[in-house]
Amino acid sequence: MIKNRNKNYLALIILTCVLLFANSKIIAQESSKIIISKDLKWSERMALSIMKRAPIAWQVDNNEKTKWDYKIGLLMTSFEKLHKKTNNPVYADYIKGYAETVINSSGEILNYKLEDYNIDNINAGKMLFDLYSRTKDNRYLTALQTLRKQLETHPRTNSGGFWHKKIYPYQMWLDGLYMGAPFYAQYTATFDKGKDLDDVAKQFEQVHLHTIDKKTGLLFHAWDESKQMPWANKETGTSPNFWSRSIGWYMMALVDVLDYMPKEHSKRKELIGYLNEISTTVAKYQDTSGLWFQVTDAGKKEGNYLEASGSEMFVYAFAKGANKGYLPEKYKKLAVKGFDGIVKNLIKVDEDGEIHITQVCASAGLGGNPYRDGSYEYYIKEKIKTDNSHGLGPFILAAVELEK
Repeated sequence: MIKNRNKNYLALIILTCVLLFANSKIIAQESSKIIISKDLKWSERMALSIMKRAPIAWQVDNNEKTKWDYKIGLLMTSFEKLHKKTNNPVYADYIKGYAETVINSSGEILNYKLEDYNIDNINAGKMLFDLYSRTKDNRYLTALQTLRKQLETHPRTNSGGFWHKKIYPYQMWLDGLYMGAPFYAQYTATFDKGKDLDDVAKQFEQVHLHTIDKKTGLLFHAWDESKQMPWANKETGTSPNFWSRSIGWYMMALVDVLDYMPKEHSKRKELIGYLNEISTTVAKYQDTSGLWFQVTDAGKKEGNYLEASGSEMFVYAFAKGANKGYLPEKYKKLAVKGFDGIVKNLIKVDEDGEIHITQVCASAGLGGNPYRDGSYEYYIKEKIKTDNSHGLGPFILAAVELEK
């Protein structure tokens, strides 16, 4: 009897493998049929190029297995905006296909540990609002509630800001504003009648108070309230340099959170003020090409380069800010100049129409092991990649916003 049971298990495993192999072949065949016409808008040309290279979203960045990931979450956010603009179900299906690989039928998130208190883990949750609304599948509601629960107990600075991660105590990074605040704002607006919007605004207030450089008006990448990290200024707690993508995260967070901040809310005007302040400053550092440099204020200093993701994020924030009336109309022109610069200088087009985004900083952070000191040399020496996910989602977001 035991032998028969083992045989049945073995047969089931073999059948599962066969089905998975067959399904992967079907997906590969479908992706090979994707035609990328030059007559399409840039947003769709990029989306279809991504789908051709990565038939299932987790395969972006050449990942070997699926994972719950903030970068893929950023990409899914861009596909959601594209779906709403085009009503093409292929983009919604791409999101759903990824979600089904990382959230099981009980709503458990793959490899997610609440006790890690990693603010990055919140970002991918934004795709779940629309998925739950469209499908009424309770797995997505459960996952949403799990992520919201993390924010209830997420450790904070003494002044009320979320730590970037449990392993980075008393630190707020600009990146973290995008990772947590838009989800937090959408959740409280959707399920809690906006009761936590003051707390959402507090996250920006803390970053605005502690990371702005009085000399340039730019925001430093991070702030250590304890001032204990070797990279932290012993007087201010700030990191030593300006990284364009980190400022881009902050600006995208502002324009996205404002979607859920009612006109009558007392903090709305404050956040719009922050957006105008940083936009005025960032505009001063736009290169004649329309792009921005990896180290924002360093210009053509040796080793610095025009970086894709930060430039795309600035374009998106400028365009959306102007479209929504948060920023003066002149920022729409700066956004167009920036997007034209991206297409002209950083986009490569294959003979079959597939497009690629070049000069994307693969990653940058502070502390950790190996240690990242936040120096100028550190930022310019991080790997530069083509089609890195940090540069894919913001390209689509910027394109969609400018195509309105």
